[in-house]
Amino acid sequence: MLFFETIRVALSSIKANALRSVLTALGIIIGVAAVITMVALGAGAQRAVEQQIEAMGANVLQVFPSFNRTGGVANANRLGITTDDYIALRDDATLLKAVTPELSGNQQVKYIGTNINTSITGVTSNFLDVKRYKLAYGRSFTQGEDEGRERYAVVAAEIPRLLNANPRALIGQTIAIRGISFEVIGVLAPKGAAQSWQNPDEIIFIPLNTAQYRVFGTDRLRSIAVEGRDGVPISQVQVDIERIMRREHKIRPGGDNDFMIRGSQEILATQQATTQIFTSLLASIAAVSLVVGGIGIMNIMLVTVTERTREIGVRKALGATKINIMLQFLVEALVLSIAGGAIGIALGWWVTNYLATANGWNTLISPQSVGVAFCTSALIGIVFGLWPARRAASLDPIIALRYE
Repeated sequence: MLFFETIRVALSSIKANALRSVLTALGIIIGVAAVITMVALGAGAQRAVEQQIEAMGANVLQVFPSFNRTGGVANANRLGITTDDYIALRDDATLLKAVTPELSGNQQVKYIGTNINTSITGVTSNFLDVKRYKLAYGRSFTQGEDEGRERYAVVAAEIPRLLNANPRALIGQTIAIRGISFEVIGVLAPKGAAQSWQNPDEIIFIPLNTAQYRVFGTDRLRSIAVEGRDGVPISQVQVDIERIMRREHKIRPGGDNDFMIRGSQEILATQQATTQIFTSLLASIAAVSLVVGGIGIMNIMLVTVTERTREIGVRKALGATKINIMLQFLVEALVLSIAGGAIGIALGWWVTNYLATANGWNTLISPQSVGVAFCTSALIGIVFGLWPARRAASLDPIIALRYE
């Protein structure tokens, strides 16, 4: 019964100084909200990276031109990969399910009164399947249309918006690429997961042979995307690619490759590591605000002990033990931190949802982060409230009664 009476007295003291209690808990509120928001942003960014890997395909590799090296130092002149390399991979590789080249460059695109500059990429008919694109409207071009150098275009999801056109209505319309008329036959669904060097939703795809002979006038490719056979380790697929590329480029044994092979995980590994570091940094900064909030609680509790010295003396004179006094002040600190933690969770949840809605950011609130933030706030109340509680409990009742 005495235990509950102690809790009642502690709660009454908090209620009697409501404004000061709210201001004291403000540090915890902001700290918990910051931790939840920062962790949610980091987890959302991590999920976006995972979506990029899924969108690119776990068993898809990219072959890029390498850098020339002079005296062991890379210079800006890139060695080329050509359509001959694509044909060799397509015909001779034994572990590949699909091969598709990418011949690309930025060009002016005109549609009615709109003029934009965007990426034009020449690809084969299987490109959309290899790169995990999906059609929203229309269709893709066929192998026969590619070989016939037809002037067809399949536009990514953001292109209709950039051209101020309705996506469905754009099907069958004519756009001008470098002054050459192309009929739009397909509009892709949003792929999302934009890469830092190129947004996959802002590309216009045209047949490879059309791009090579009508638009760019070159057989130099930006890259070659290859998809390994199901069940084949990606390392073996990479060896198969390397064998053929070295043969085509006549590289002697022991010589350095003049091309690079990158997998989706490898391409995004740096971004993932950066995201993790960024998340840890933000969470650490937010955690500091929790500590500052704890210091605020300790400071106010010390002031409270001083203000209520005479009350402590009276309680001790009436038989209250050191444990009773300590428990009273510890409960006050704990209630302040727990209440602040609960409000902070609600505030963090709201801020996270607001950022996701207003800015379109990827966020992910995990129950683990909420639980850790709440438990941390309670622990801070105990840790930082312990010293003021012990100081109150150790007061001499006679001296306390004489305190003015």
